[in-house]
Amino acid sequence: MNPGTPTDVWKQVLSGSPTSWVLFEHGTCVLLPAPEGELAEQATELLRHYGPVHAGSPAADFGVMTLKDELGWVVTGHHDDVLTYVGPAEPQDGSNLGVGLCGRAKRHRDGTEPRVVHVEDKRERA
Repeated sequence: MNPGTPTDVWKQVLSGSPTSWVLFEHGTCVLLPAPEGELAEQATELLRHYGPVHAGSPAADFGVMTLKDELGWVVTGHHDDVLTYVGPAEPQDGSNLGVGLCGRAKRHRDGTEPRVVHVEDKRERA
């Protein structure tokens, strides 16, 4: 199955969720359960702090969740609201370790070179 773009995958994964989110160039999605002000700025600040990997620290830790329908994986890190998508064709090694290292590297790139590609604002409009 072709999962589509990372934006398509995140829309599918987060469908039905009332949470606003921001997607970055390399697949990292920052969830904003209590957003205030400009979403892209808030997400970028969070990602600059929790995205970069620092060996031997919690920032190097990760977990791997397999998505249904062969969409790929979501790699978690040391902040619950910072998640990185890894597509089915991306990792050279499909093991949890291989997927996790791929996702962690993508999160690091997004954290050090943040470029917003999509903002999903789910706040109610007055």
